[in-house]
Amino acid sequence: MRTILVTGPTGYIGGRLIPRLLAAGYAVRALARHPADLDGRPWTGSAEIVKGDVFCGEGLDRAMEGVHAAYYLVHSMTDTANFEAFEEASARNFAAAAVKAGVKKVVYLGGLGADSASLSHHLRSRHRVGEILRSAGLNVTEFRAAIIVGSGSVSFEMIRYLVERLPFIPCFLYLRDTRCQPVAIRDVLAYLVSALDAPASDGRTIEIGGSAVHTYREMMEIYAQSRGLRRGFVNCPLWSPGLAARLVDLITPVPAVLARPLLESLRNDVVCSCDDALRLFPYIKPLDYRTAVQYALMRVSENAVETSWTAAYEPHYAKPCSFIDTRGIILQDHMQPIDAPAERVFSVFAGIGGSRGWFCAQWLWELKALQDRLVGGVGMRRGRRHPDTIHQGEALDFWRVERVVEGRSLLLRAEMKLPGKGWLQFEARPRDERSSVLRVAAYFEPRGFFGNLYWYSLYPVHTFIFRGLTAEIKRRAEAAV
Repeated sequence: MRTILVTGPTGYIGGRLIPRLLAAGYAVRALARHPADLDGRPWTGSAEIVKGDVFCGEGLDRAMEGVHAAYYLVHSMTDTANFEAFEEASARNFAAAAVKAGVKKVVYLGGLGADSASLSHHLRSRHRVGEILRSAGLNVTEFRAAIIVGSGSVSFEMIRYLVERLPFIPCFLYLRDTRCQPVAIRDVLAYLVSALDAPASDGRTIEIGGSAVHTYREMMEIYAQSRGLRRGFVNCPLWSPGLAARLVDLITPVPAVLARPLLESLRNDVVCSCDDALRLFPYIKPLDYRTAVQYALMRVSENAVETSWTAAYEPHYAKPCSFIDTRGIILQDHMQPIDAPAERVFSVFAGIGGSRGWFCAQWLWELKALQDRLVGGVGMRRGRRHPDTIHQGEALDFWRVERVVEGRSLLLRAEMKLPGKGWLQFEARPRDERSSVLRVAAYFEPRGFFGNLYWYSLYPVHTFIFRGLTAEIKRRAEAAV
């Protein structure tokens, strides 16, 4: 049985590719910076997980050992302004390790777009990665795709939220004139899997796309029609990727740092220039955009989104707070590095509430409890059973303990009266034997307009509380050490 290495297993593509490779009978090895982030995936027990980082070059030799083919699905366009340098360094490390291990084939997913001086930084970086892999002497099959249409993909989420939330959509020049050939996620995965047993694809750059070409405005119109929405388009003569990214950041779950490189790419036509994909893989019949949208919407409505771009988006520790609104769930996320082992950090936050209080701005927590009592809620009168130990299903002030992973995480479900459903999660992620990263995340599923109004109006208060809360947990954990 041939062993296949997949990099980027927590990403949108990698997380969907692995179960399909396993189903096809391959032995799969996954390289992950944080293997614990893969816990709970349906396929985790069937794949070998190796800890490593392509940017730092860690774990690559171990990951490449005995590998027949490897997928390069790493994308460094996170919250760093110099993502191009990150991508180049990562690609060089990966290529060197693959050459050393004698990997027979590398499959890489890049971006469409004709090489020219006007090519966006994002697409130029994608092409540059392919060049680096080939220049190392590897047998590379490079697929180039435009927008990938699927539930949870970053491009699809941008279009979905803009159309869902704006009755009048600003239509910049590039949206009206630039052409795009979107491709369904199921077709992308079919190409990626098929490439392993397609010698004719060796050493080639293959452009893949759906069965039709559209402008970006047409794509938004088709989405609106699929949802039964009436939307107007307002022509805007000016184009500023920075301002457009801020608008996307405000309206959609996609942060500006991710949106801007994608929006800058709108000035480039991303259309297949040849039919190599159809000739090399005649059994793959690409879907049209409208059908791909309908499949994606069906997955969203069924709560069957297999992977999402948000799983791979991790804010840098220098920017410890992120605010994401995706698939009807609002997430406010705070992260804090701590010089204490994860078990010690867990013991601190597992003892929160009850007589110890909530570590920061206790008067605000008590004010919320009073407000909850006045509207018939439980308030804080229930306290907690034991000051140090916590069990799943127990009451904790006005929360219910929904899940406990000993030494790792605690998930609380709000039982106060709210215009929606709320959860609070504490998680300690090990970095090494002596340090960890604390993550405190508040999730809220708003109910209607007032649910959204409630949460957004309290955003400054929540930010103040959670910053103080993470700082106090850090202080207590490090003091104990």
